[in-house]
Amino acid sequence: MNAVPFDTLKLARDLEAAGLAAPVAAGTAAALADAMVGADLATKSDLASTESRLMGAIRTVESSLEAKLELLRRDMTIKLGGMIFVAVGIILTAIRFMPHP
Repeated sequence: MNAVPFDTLKLARDLEAAGLAAPVAAGTAAALADAMVGADLATKSDLASTESRLMGAIRTVESSLEAKLELLRRDMTIKLGGMIFVAVGIILTAIRFMPHP
């Protein structure tokens, strides 16, 4: 990531115009410039790159989730079918052993 360049002379002049003494304005602009040079600031391209990587990761997770949900749907269908089959068998067996009038 790159530091964001800015015009320190313009900043110093703006600070002077706002009422700061010239040495204070110049010192403030210099200190801010030094702080920004050492800072690890994100640029628009850094953010775009990060967004691109995150979107790729999200797509991967979505496809994995879709596959797992499809397996879950299949398993639930099989289990429900099995339960219905067993329930019908129990009902038919109960009817068969019920006393007839």
